[in-house]
Amino acid sequence: MDAVSLIGSISVLAAGLCVAIGGIAPAIGEANVAANALRAMAQQPDESSNITRTLFVAMAMIESTAIYAFVITVLILYFNPFWRYIAGTP
Repeated sequence: MDAVSLIGSISVLAAGLCVAIGGIAPAIGEANVAANALRAMAQQPDESSNITRTLFVAMAMIESTAIYAFVITVLILYFNPFWRYIAGTP
């Protein structure tokens, strides 16, 4: 196996792991946040507007983790510095 195919296969494997782990953890976190928010709204319906606002802020913060994982995946696949090293360009 030459260096180009080795770097390519390792980059694809790393990108896949990054998306898999970076997508599963926020999904589990969002499910927990949504379940707890619904439970809190069922117990205190008069506070549902405050709970909903806090829910959306928490969901956005949790989802940013998945977006960061996606950005890292794109960097691994398309802007990998090892490709330039193998190609011989600075």
